[in-house]
Amino acid sequence: MPARIRLDPFLLAIVASAIVATLLPARGAGAVVLSDAVTVGIAVLFFLYGARMHPRDTLDGLKHWRLHGVILGFTYVVFPLIGLGLAFLVPAGVLTGALYTGLLYTTLLPSTVQSSVTFTSIARGNVAGAVVSASMSNLIGVFLTPILVIALMNTTGRATVHPEAVLDIMAQILVPYVLGQLSRRWTASYVTRHKKPLRLVDQGIIVLVVYSAFSKGRVENMWAQVSLPQVLALIATCLVILAVVLGLTWWLSARLGFGREDRIAIQFCGSKKSLATGLPMAAVLFAGQPIGLIALPLMVFHQAQLMACSALAQRYARSAEDVGAAAPTP
Repeated sequence: MPARIRLDPFLLAIVASAIVATLLPARGAGAVVLSDAVTVGIAVLFFLYGARMHPRDTLDGLKHWRLHGVILGFTYVVFPLIGLGLAFLVPAGVLTGALYTGLLYTTLLPSTVQSSVTFTSIARGNVAGAVVSASMSNLIGVFLTPILVIALMNTTGRATVHPEAVLDIMAQILVPYVLGQLSRRWTASYVTRHKKPLRLVDQGIIVLVVYSAFSKGRVENMWAQVSLPQVLALIATCLVILAVVLGLTWWLSARLGFGREDRIAIQFCGSKKSLATGLPMAAVLFAGQPIGLIALPLMVFHQAQLMACSALAQRYARSAEDVGAAAPTP
């Protein structure tokens, strides 16, 4: 499974769509049709998110409030503080303003659901806790991430998110999400039975968003705004952030007295950022801005977290097997 995650076809499709958009961008009437398709696709995506998530699961999970509190603290407090602290990289010439904007935006996103749960399961961690925490992170993130973006990015001058964007957020994200929640009486069983094909719909919409973002970037000549050393610096920065957060989640969870299974869940859920939620949301929040460069840090961080957590999950799994083999037979 870790090897399959490293060669994730979804990620390959995202990279391919970015390359195709750079070589063959949509222009004229095609760009208008593409923009309309992305708008509809984002609404469909968040409707499906709402239809999948059962609010009762989140309420039941609050019983383990310490675990979820630590994970949410890393997701929405520690990560944003790190993002704000990296502002010095722009005047230092390490990153462009657009790349830093994308990096700060990445730190404001919710955790992933599928990969967090998958890695926790491989590592023999607290799978139930990971499911609830990751779901809570996304449920809260639909509302909290836009608020953080408007509050932090407008005040720091890193992006201009106008108050009018709230209406777009409501129309394309919040309203479809709430409708998805309200529709669960009729749609929950359907989305459960057709989980795999609907996942392809999710991924197809995200690939379309990536194509649209990089297509606009190519038309606006975005690659002239960034150099190869700056891209390499971005990759290095993402790796450093990931290493710091992985280390902090593991160390702090031990200091707080959590057991091995909970520490694994905290590390894998508290260190992730969701590409599936982040890209569509960026298309709404940063309309009219260099979305391709803003999305690039998220794509880099996403791949880095998959590779690092894949290796850690294998290591923890081997460690659990060794402990089990060494245990005396009753």
